[in-house]
Amino acid sequence: MKVRNITNIEKFFQVIDSCQGKVELVTGEGDRLNLKSKLCQYVSMANVFSNGEIPELEIIAYEKEDIDKLIQYMINGQ
Repeated sequence: MKVRNITNIEKFFQVIDSCQGKVELVTGEGDRLNLKSKLCQYVSMANVFSNGEIPELEIIAYEKEDIDKLIQYMINGQ
């Protein structure tokens, strides 16, 4: 799923942390980073965060409840 225009990175990672299953960030090279890992969160933030906004990320969540949380965040939580 594509997540766009993330302006509150702290809230975004709070939603990720609340997920029960694995949530991955797909890099431009096709690598997958585990966003539940704090180290990967910092690495992904350093690589894609610029000018206070993340324009677009591709993430994969494996649990339906986690997908629902992420969709709710995209609709309401930014």
